[in-house]
Amino acid sequence: MSGPPEVARPYVLLSCATSIDGYIDDATDERLLLSNDADLDRVDEVRANCDAILVGAGTVRRDDPRLLVRCARRRAERVARGLPSSPTRVTLTACGDLDPAARFFTVGDTERVVYSASGAVEKTRHRLGELATVVDAGEPVDLARMLADLAERGVGRLLVEGGAGVHGQFLAEGLADELHLVVAPFFVGDRRAPRFVGEGRFPWHPGRRAQVVEARQIGDVVLTRYALSDRCDPG
Repeated sequence: MSGPPEVARPYVLLSCATSIDGYIDDATDERLLLSNDADLDRVDEVRANCDAILVGAGTVRRDDPRLLVRCARRRAERVARGLPSSPTRVTLTACGDLDPAARFFTVGDTERVVYSASGAVEKTRHRLGELATVVDAGEPVDLARMLADLAERGVGRLLVEGGAGVHGQFLAEGLADELHLVVAPFFVGDRRAPRFVGEGRFPWHPGRRAQVVEARQIGDVVLTRYALSDRCDPG
């Protein structure tokens, strides 16, 4: 007898930039710029070809991102294809501490979806009102449940832009199909600063190496693309 059918989920692409020693930021209040203009334009193109962009609630609080496609031509091309000008914005929260004045909720006219731990759903809905659709994602937040819901909403390709905890959870649970890792040519050297994922048990280890499908220099940074599942297209 065959097992239960696999639940459909979007193609999940993780994107991250680090220093040579693996840090995604420093320990100051100012955001550390790791990428360059050419690579930021590449990321914008990746965004334009996705259906949704996800960051954790910590990133919403700390970086106040807009998560919009920046290039006017790319926005126009999406609209010409019958899509909104930018992908759906998605975040997940354990406690519901999200500021309704954050740019995630106030800038742009794209759909916003918040996946909340069960215990914080009512608080999150009360705080955000009509600014976002708030979905109960289990206690704690269940990534597989969230991905199944996104698939039902028509999301076929999901871009995950961080932060470290979110990236680590997707990787540890084997729910990522591809990783874009950009390395900037300098060191941070401060253990107080956040790193790209922390301790954990990951599906890729010395006995099971991830496949490199591309390595490319972009100005003064280097992009490496890793295939993390057999769904990854090497092209």
